[in-house]
Amino acid sequence: MSLADNIEFLRRLPKLEGIAGLVAPGRGLRPDQQSPLAEVEGFGSNPGHLRMFAFVPAKLQQPRALVVVLHGCGQTAAGYDLGAGWSTLAKHYGFALLMPQQQPANNANVCFNWFNREDIARGRGEACSIRQMIARMVGDYGIDARRVFITGLSAGGAMTSVMLATYPEVFAAGAIIAGLPFGIAHGVREALSGMQVSADRPAHALGNLVRNASKHRGPWPKVSVWHGSADRTVNPANADEIVKQWLDMHHLPLPPMSEDTVDGHPHRMWWNADGETVVESYTITDMAHGTPLGIADNDERYGRQGAFLIEAGISSSYHIAKFFGLTGWIREPKPAAAESPSARLIPAVSPIPAPPPVPLPDLDTMPWPLATPDSGPKPKRRRRDRGIDVGAVITRALTAAGLMK
Repeated sequence: MSLADNIEFLRRLPKLEGIAGLVAPGRGLRPDQQSPLAEVEGFGSNPGHLRMFAFVPAKLQQPRALVVVLHGCGQTAAGYDLGAGWSTLAKHYGFALLMPQQQPANNANVCFNWFNREDIARGRGEACSIRQMIARMVGDYGIDARRVFITGLSAGGAMTSVMLATYPEVFAAGAIIAGLPFGIAHGVREALSGMQVSADRPAHALGNLVRNASKHRGPWPKVSVWHGSADRTVNPANADEIVKQWLDMHHLPLPPMSEDTVDGHPHRMWWNADGETVVESYTITDMAHGTPLGIADNDERYGRQGAFLIEAGISSSYHIAKFFGLTGWIREPKPAAAESPSARLIPAVSPIPAPPPVPLPDLDTMPWPLATPDSGPKPKRRRRDRGIDVGAVITRALTAAGLMK
């Protein structure tokens, strides 16, 4: 790539001052908004000099799960969380959330350094820092080591590729949004070139880049790939290269096993011998560079529009959480409100049983009706052996018992 091309590319990058949450975790939030993320310190040697932010809801699904979310250039953990809605999803579905944050001292554009050799090797740099954060979360909150997932946007998506390649045994699955394959760049020049013009590489060569990143030999993480078809920041052809890279890892053919549309956008799937989808891709029609937002299948909206957070009619965060297997958990219903004293006076609604038969009163002991003021003296009671008006007696008895008016 020529110097002129580099200058043109940098010129087209948005001004960072206008991106929500550039400097501080809460920047870009309205004064009445507060981020639920909390900063965590002391998570290890931190060779990549990153910051660690986390959110853990009060109730966690079992076994406990963790999602790692990596922001894009010019964003912070809190800014991207606000836009993509991950902490809302975490609270709704009961999983822990880890959001590493880049520092301007490491990268002037606050991008994860997915192209620097010292940051993308196992046990080194930023990749090692993120791994240390995950270990801290697993230890502190009893996370099931088999339920750790990762996703990211743009540079965060490319860094997701790095983490899946360098620590494949750590992750059950990952989702890459507007990112790039692992291992295609080792320096700024190669990174810019790969972003603008994605070379068509053999699948096995792409797979070898992952295989050479660690001594792990399987099983491999599942991967979901998302990219806008009108992305001019990261060439959409990179999505196909990511798919090829992970199809090779799973020993799957290039032609998709199933194709459909989800919320109007093309969706391709590949599954393993057990019928489990292990690679999938979404092409978001006519969408530029960013994370697609929309109404989820549960009729909820997660996140809000902003820089690189684009209304596209599909909630990528929700579908990614679903791909991770996290949306099947249902929160326990809220406890019933305390019963008020007056409520105890109201009987429960139930079928009304037939009243028991009323026994006929003893005619010898049944009182006569009380005399009224002008009725004269009370007559003496006397037993009548014959000529009793049974109907009248029963009527008076039921009236006296309060069962008839």
